[in-house]
Amino acid sequence: MNKIKEKIEEIRPLDEDAVKSAMARQDTLTKPPRSLGVLEELSVKVAGITGNYMPAIKDKVIITMAGDHGVADEGVSAYPKEVTPQMVYNFLRGGAAINVLARHIGARVVVVDMGVAADIAIKSRDENFVDKKIAYGTANMTKGPAMSYEDAIRSIEAGIEVLETEIEKGIDIVGVGDMGIGNTTPSSAIVAFITGEPVEKITGRGTGLDDEGLEAKVKTIKKALMVNTPDRGDAVDILAKIGGFEIGGMAGVMLAAAANKIPVVIDGFISGAAALIAYELSPKIKEYLFASHLSVEAGHRAILDHIGIKPLFNLNMRLGEGTGATLGISIVEASCKILREMATFEEAGISEKE
Repeated sequence: MNKIKEKIEEIRPLDEDAVKSAMARQDTLTKPPRSLGVLEELSVKVAGITGNYMPAIKDKVIITMAGDHGVADEGVSAYPKEVTPQMVYNFLRGGAAINVLARHIGARVVVVDMGVAADIAIKSRDENFVDKKIAYGTANMTKGPAMSYEDAIRSIEAGIEVLETEIEKGIDIVGVGDMGIGNTTPSSAIVAFITGEPVEKITGRGTGLDDEGLEAKVKTIKKALMVNTPDRGDAVDILAKIGGFEIGGMAGVMLAAAANKIPVVIDGFISGAAALIAYELSPKIKEYLFASHLSVEAGHRAILDHIGIKPLFNLNMRLGEGTGATLGISIVEASCKILREMATFEEAGISEKE
């Protein structure tokens, strides 16, 4: 827990001087003031995060965290849990959607085993794979806590460690993604509990449940909440009772990134649940988060509203893996290029507004 507290204490408010300088530069660029709307706002926010009024985004990283869930035994997913390790191998071979989109924007993908219910046989020299396995999946949260309090702490600390290792390789922005069959169920439980929204309202079909499956999923989440009664004032307890290892890991990545002045682009519903945990641990993290897209998953809007951030786009996506975050990074990068590379009125010899 000391490592978590240390990171929280290191999170500082945005650099106001950099924000003011970035805003001033935006007003000198060859365009009417505010004519690029959100693109201008994004670049100014990145300036405040990094302390550089002309930030450059070169080293882009997607951290995709994988873990299995004991609650999958309740039939809350249309896919079997064997898909989790199979998709991990797909990530490492470069064949998944996240790999395609990461190549598209020039980002590297780091795959982390936080709690896959199988051994991942990977050569030690594979720099794109990190083994932080805490256990072979969480316990079934309808019968008790998903994990121990100590393991919840370990999962967050593992995320911190992964991010700080990546800093050594170079990182200007990070996107977080997930993989784990059944993980919309603990995410829905977290969202319902923290936001206070009804379980029925924030629970979606995940990988494609039919009406009967969705009804059973809602009942499963209600049972887990009733059995576990998480402590509303303790984010670690919430994670331990109704969360997942990859959810804790992503929360740790976010805390460490904020502590190191690195912008964080969150993906969809699962990484949004992780953002809720991080936000409960430290509301200061809001200033470091960028919401990439609005997921099709029913509860995603409740997450963003609770934290107070707006999605950049809505493409009816719900895949996870960090796919939306990857596209979000490309937009944030574009905003910074506008700030850095666009000519000023003086440089271009163009008359300004009278």
